Amino acid sequence: MSSLSIEGLAWAAPGRDRDPLWLLRDIHLQVGQGEFVGLIGPNGSGKTSLLRCAYRAYEPALGSVTLDGENLWRRTPRWCAQRIAVVLQEFPQEFGLTVADVVAMGRTPHQGLFDGDSADDAVQVAQALERVGLTACALRSFASLSGGEKQRVLLARALVQQPGLLILDEPTNHLDPRYQLELLGHLRSLDLSVLASFHDLNLAAAFCDRLCVIAEGRIVASGTPAEVLTSELLHEVFGVRALVDTHPLHAYPRITWITQP
Repeated sequence: MSSLSIEGLAWAAPGRDRDPLWLLRDIHLQVGQGEFVGLIGPNGSGKTSLLRCAYRAYEPALGSVTLDGENLWRRTPRWCAQRIAVVLQEFPQEFGLTVADVVAMGRTPHQGLFDGDSADDAVQVAQALERVGLTACALRSFASLSGGEKQRVLLARALVQQPGLLILDEPTNHLDPRYQLELLGHLRSLDLSVLASFHDLNLAAAFCDRLCVIAEGRIVASGTPAEVLTSELLHEVFGVRALVDTHPLHAYPRITWITQP
């Protein structure tokens, strides 16, 4: 498990050096060891840009991003890839690869330049596919899978990377309800620190230890789901009224959006 710390981060859209368009400003965000932190906010609020700063795709103009006390931008991409795994919304170009081939790509940061897959690599690939319920698909073409199956393959690829921190951008986006619950339950059971963005606030409330709310490029609230998911904050950030009560079977908040008459 790893800990992530983002302090005073600011990031601007590239190509506007004379008049920067600041898309992220004064961001402070922490993910403790073994903690599951959810990032929520409306479309265009900066969720994906912030995640990209967290996994070293975007270099911040100000502030710092550290993993276990190490500044990511003072470390090599290989060092970061050995410790941070990422599951994005977009699917990679597969160029005829099988499911097992795609998952095995997660071993690349731990291999030498000319190393092939070892017997241990093969075992880890098989175990990861079993964990996401896709053992029977190992030899199928990645391109032949449904969107939900592809998402689970990418999670398996992230797991064989053996990260300390897992970052996910809308991990349930392509999944039906069964696999949404199974995937998030699986993430909760892992010995990993997790930072994930969510559109579905009820899923975020059910599975996250803490939530960070981002609006217009700033973190406007942070705390447990019960502390953050209030009807007042949801109306302020999302512009929609909601009824917030307690789930009848569990202790976390339940959100019911109120449609206008």
